Amino acid sequence: MFQLLIWLVILTPLLMGAGCRHAPPPATQTAPPSPPSPTFEHPDQELLEEALKGRGLSPVEVANLSDRLLAEGSPTFQNERLMAQLDILLTKTLKGEQKEHRHRLLRNLGIIHYHQKKFSLARQELQQANEIYPRDARTHFYLARLAVHQGKIYQRKGLSKKAKGQFNLASNELELARKFEPSNPLYRQNLKEFLDKEQPLPGDRKK
Repeated sequence: MFQLLIWLVILTPLLMGAGCRHAPPPATQTAPPSPPSPTFEHPDQELLEEALKGRGLSPVEVANLSDRLLAEGSPTFQNERLMAQLDILLTKTLKGEQKEHRHRLLRNLGIIHYHQKKFSLARQELQQANEIYPRDARTHFYLARLAVHQGKIYQRKGLSKKAKGQFNLASNELELARKFEPSNPLYRQNLKEFLDKEQPLPGDRKK
C-alpha cells in the first residue's frame, strides 16, 4: 500500500504535465509580396500615368506636359503605349477646353497622329489648331511635313503637277514656321534640305 502511494506521488505530476501540454501555435501565413511599382524613365511619364488614373490636371498643365513629352527627338515617338496614353489624355481634355489652350492640345494631338501615320486625322487637327492660332511655328512645321508626304505620294504616282503644288505648300508652311520662330534650326532649312530629310512614309492608317 505504501509503495502504491509512492508511485502515485511520482506519476501524478508526470500525468498532469502530459495533459497540460499546449498545442503549437498555428503557423502564420505570409502575405504574398506586392507587385513591383512601375518604373518610369522620366517624371512626366509618371505624371501622365497619374492623370489617366484620375489625378486632375488643368488644360494648361496637360498642354505643357504634352509639349515636353513631344519635344523634337523625344523617345516618346518610339513608345507606342506612351503615345496612346497621351492621345487619350489630350482627347479627354479637349472635350472640356473651350479656347485658350485648345490650339496647343489640337496641335499635339495632330503630332501624335502624324507619327502614328494617321495623316488625314493629323491634317484635320493641325488645320483646326492653325485656324484658332495661326502664329504657332510648330503647327506650320508639321503642316509642311504633311504637305511633303502628300507631294511624294503624288510624285510616285507620276502626278508631277499635284506634287509640285504640295511642295510649294510645304515651302510656304516652312517659311511661316521660320517667321514665327526664327531661332529654331529645324525651321531654317530650305525646301531641298527639308525634302531630303523627310523620309517617304507608308500610306494613311485610318485607325
